[in-house]
Amino acid sequence: MSSDPGFVTFVLDLLAPLGPVDARAMFGGHGLYARGVMFGLLDGDELFLKTDGESRPRFEEAGCRRWVYGRMESTSYFRPPDDAHEDAEAMEPWARLALEAALRAAAAKARRPAKQEARKGAKAPGPRAPGRGPGSAGRAPPAGRAPRGRAAPRRRR
Repeated sequence: MSSDPGFVTFVLDLLAPLGPVDARAMFGGHGLYARGVMFGLLDGDELFLKTDGESRPRFEEAGCRRWVYGRMESTSYFRPPDDAHEDAEAMEPWARLALEAALRAAAAKARRPAKQEARKGAKAPGPRAPGRGPGSAGRAPPAGRAPRGRAAPRRRR
């Protein structure tokens, strides 16, 4: 369900203490972005904020409802408490928790490829042999070899 433009504006005002926040249309709702990361979303006329293992207990202790998308039962987004929707000052701590969770997730994701490369030995793939791999159609096979899919021509004696 798409979000009412008036609600989008209301939420952006509510989140103003975080600094610049952008609402981008996505999948019928809106993603909320700050400092280069998505930290919240709008589904219909409801706001949901990102959580992680560090921040999720605070949302659960406050009785916040988890966002459910289709058949997914477990998402990392929770609706902040009702009283947080009343003014920006009440929303700020919840929004900061969400932004911090999103920044931690982005930092972990950025470290992940570096760790994987270190485990593999960080070797870059070398050049392909001629006539091998994608894009080799039309090239002559290496000397002394028959083209793929064909038998080598027989020599007459």
